[in-house]
Amino acid sequence: MKPAYFKSWIKDWDWGIRIALLLILLSALMQLGLFALTGNYVAAYLGAQPEDVLFCLMSTYSGIIAILPLQFRLLRYFEIRGYLIFNIVLAILLNCLCFGCQDINWLFVIRFLQGILVGSINVSVLILIFSRVPGERAQLIGAAVFYPAILSNIVLVALIASVVLEAADWKVTYYCLIGLQLVTLLIALLMLRRHAGHRRFPLYQLDWVGAILIACSGLSLAYTFIYGSKYYWFDDIRICYSGAIATIGILLFLYRQSIIKRPLVHLAVFKSIHFVIGICLLGIYYGGKDSINLVYNYAFGILRWSPVQVITLGLCNIAGMVGLVIFSTQLMIRKKQAIQYFLVTGFGLLGLFNVWMWFILTPDLSFTDLLLPMFIQGAASGLLFVPITIYILTSAPGFSGTSGIVLAAFTRFIATLNSMAGFYNLQLYYNQYFKEGFLGSITAENQNTIARLNTYRSLYVLKGYSPEQGSGIALGAIWQNLGLQSQLLTSRAVFMTFALMLLGTALLVLFVPAAAKTWQQWKVAIR
Repeated sequence: MKPAYFKSWIKDWDWGIRIALLLILLSALMQLGLFALTGNYVAAYLGAQPEDVLFCLMSTYSGIIAILPLQFRLLRYFEIRGYLIFNIVLAILLNCLCFGCQDINWLFVIRFLQGILVGSINVSVLILIFSRVPGERAQLIGAAVFYPAILSNIVLVALIASVVLEAADWKVTYYCLIGLQLVTLLIALLMLRRHAGHRRFPLYQLDWVGAILIACSGLSLAYTFIYGSKYYWFDDIRICYSGAIATIGILLFLYRQSIIKRPLVHLAVFKSIHFVIGICLLGIYYGGKDSINLVYNYAFGILRWSPVQVITLGLCNIAGMVGLVIFSTQLMIRKKQAIQYFLVTGFGLLGLFNVWMWFILTPDLSFTDLLLPMFIQGAASGLLFVPITIYILTSAPGFSGTSGIVLAAFTRFIATLNSMAGFYNLQLYYNQYFKEGFLGSITAENQNTIARLNTYRSLYVLKGYSPEQGSGIALGAIWQNLGLQSQLLTSRAVFMTFALMLLGTALLVLFVPAAAKTWQQWKVAIR
């Protein structure tokens, strides 16, 4: 018999439960999105560096992946109502400490603890979602609700934060978040039963050592990736230490999982070729979709759009994602299409988005120019995320328990780190390459350069500047244009790099299964 989590007054009110669970889920996820949006304010307030803000964000992710493998065991022992309320109360207290913190090192600790609470609340909501749908469709419906909420929370948070930041101090955004958490606390008190009637499993043989190894490895790996470029990688002793700790921690974790009776992650899942393929596809998807950040940076930095305009563009992206998530989920429930078709179409659309942006990227695009490609990018995510997740979960052996979910979260963590460090270094390389190319042609003998300098100089002199001042400002304008063009060409190069990777993946997904099937048939025929 299924546990009865919900009180009698709401258990038959499906939409009331859906809205309540979505609010609880968003109240947890907003702790990630809100910090990502207010990071610059936090850096200015604490005198921190941009790398410190990124490390704060990844500290939260480290907390999530450290606690995630333990959550499903903890929730088989504790009553979900009391457990959820306890975590929401702690989350409120940590948010109070977060905006009152005066030291960046303490903020690292607070953000890591917040990650533990985010993971705890998210898994609690996921269990409640699973309890509301038939057993054979629980994973599919749960993934269709849970994972799009994870992908879209930053845009939804930005919609609120942009309005608040325009009128008040950045700390007010945390007051809004705490207000939402108080609402979700009241919802949990009123909606959930004190005793759900589930069978309690004792908490023995929990691998706390494994969780600590995950936490240490995650934090060290994040430090290595984020601060590596700043400190010239392994030329600096700090990066050597962090890289060594990450490597040793990962190896110790893998060894421990191979010898203990109740591992957090069953390494035998890697014996399934389909599971490994699913994890690789998930990593490619995560890496490929992050090129959308170049569009947001372009809208902010080059087009100088307001936050509201950029958020409106993000909402178009979410509309495409939500619409195609519903469409793909319905098809998968009815089993009308194989997952292969979703993968080929999704990676193809994601590649098309990158090709489109490579083709149209100029210094003066309008909102309508970006509307359709952003919608297509969201549609690609809607077609890919849930099918890939279901493919991973169904490919994992039955005895592996929640190993598929845990390893999918690890993949997200690694892909995010790669996005931060890889994108930065890729852009650094292309930017330097294009700047050197421009500098080779900007000389005193180049007639185009001389004509442009004279035009700028004349313009500034007409505005009242002296000839000397006009010459200096004209030279600055030339350098500004050089930086702008280098950035645009860099973004185009990155888009094309990702387009080739994603379209190549789509072709592999399309042809490799057919080739493998033909090979098997040929082997049978020659026997």
